[in-house]
Amino acid sequence: MKKNYLIIVLSLLVFSGYSQQLSQVTFSGGSGFSWFSLLTNQNALVRISDDGKIIEFGTEQQALNNRNYFAPKLQPYTGRVEYYPNASDSAFRGKIKSIGACYFTYYPSNDYPEKIGKIKSAGSLSFDYYGKFDDRLLTGKIKILGTDGVAYYTSLDNEAFKGKLKMVGKTSIIYYSSFEDQAIKGKLKSIGSCQYIWYTSFDRFKGGLKSGSQRQVINGVTYILQ
Repeated sequence: MKKNYLIIVLSLLVFSGYSQQLSQVTFSGGSGFSWFSLLTNQNALVRISDDGKIIEFGTEQQALNNRNYFAPKLQPYTGRVEYYPNASDSAFRGKIKSIGACYFTYYPSNDYPEKIGKIKSAGSLSFDYYGKFDDRLLTGKIKILGTDGVAYYTSLDNEAFKGKLKMVGKTSIIYYSSFEDQAIKGKLKSIGSCQYIWYTSFDRFKGGLKSGSQRQVINGVTYILQ
């Protein structure tokens, strides 16, 4: 009996530990950050902005004739979705409470101004944010996502990438500087060990991706260029 109880407890711990995880980081136009995506235990993706707001949730649709292509827009999630009632704190009233078995909490109205109404937890993942005493470009942005630290380039960095995403966990993100060709400055140069080369203003397809994968798994997270 004790053995069976132990197995059940361990199973619940494992389920909880793997029920949510950072799954994707998406960029637009080869330079601008779009969203972080969390994956729930029911395979729902939850897209979250860099300031801790849910943008969209659902499931990815893979192309039949190209296994490397997924539709940019998520398909509607068919499971249960709950929202916080009108009697809740004004900071999260009407916001998503749960998507399937993934529950969300938010920072209340009496918290620091840069945190109010933003996601505090998503299942087993905790969130924290840069405060008013941090660089002005960072204030209110996600600082901690689960076990991953999130860093951004500051107002003291090169004009082409100041304020942009710099690091997620152990993965560094580097951009072409303002001293580069007009068509490629500010675009992604590397994510971790993955390098990106773009057509310059002297090429026919100026600004287009010349070399580098648009969907690459790095340190367990899928980085996507849309």
